Amino acid sequence: MKRIHYFSGITITIFICFHLFNHFFSIFGIDAHIDLMNDFRVVYRNIIIETILLTAVAIQIFSGIKLFLKKRKTATSFFDKLQVWTGLYLAFFFIIHLSAIFSGRLILNLDTNFYLGAAGLNTFPLNLFFIPYYGLSIISFFGHISAIHSNKMKNKIFGIAPINQSYLILIIGIIVTLVILYGLTNGFKGLEIPNEYNVIIGK
Repeated sequence: MKRIHYFSGITITIFICFHLFNHFFSIFGIDAHIDLMNDFRVVYRNIIIETILLTAVAIQIFSGIKLFLKKRKTATSFFDKLQVWTGLYLAFFFIIHLSAIFSGRLILNLDTNFYLGAAGLNTFPLNLFFIPYYGLSIISFFGHISAIHSNKMKNKIFGIAPINQSYLILIIGIIVTLVILYGLTNGFKGLEIPNEYNVIIGK
């Protein structure tokens, strides 16, 4: 189970890195974000790649929940607990996020681009939920990686001890989270949402 979880996790991590880079690009404006997304979609909206990704996510959710139930009582160190609980949050996030994406695509007939996520992030009081919801998902991703790194890495890198490398990954994750939220909310000032996306926020 751990081996299956590991390899499905690597597959998903590759996609998530591109996906987060795309969101990071929002600091250069909405058009820059959407243009880069359209370039990436040539690859991941391919039916074969999308099927592989969805299969990996399904495996990750199933195996992750099983591993959570197995390890939650035996996790003692900070990074062991971080790995267990960030894994559970990511499983929850995958289920909700993918349901929203496919509902938008297949039921609402929306282009699930920048504005799908930005709609909730820029509408009060929905943003009181969506900002921590998205923020925790990014921090959980980096937290999960940092926890795995702490268990597997044994050597120093540039003189940095393995445990400190893991803390550095976590800190980088927090910074990336803040930058992405800054970009998706127009510097926390909010932005105008096109009319067709108002259905998402109940307008």
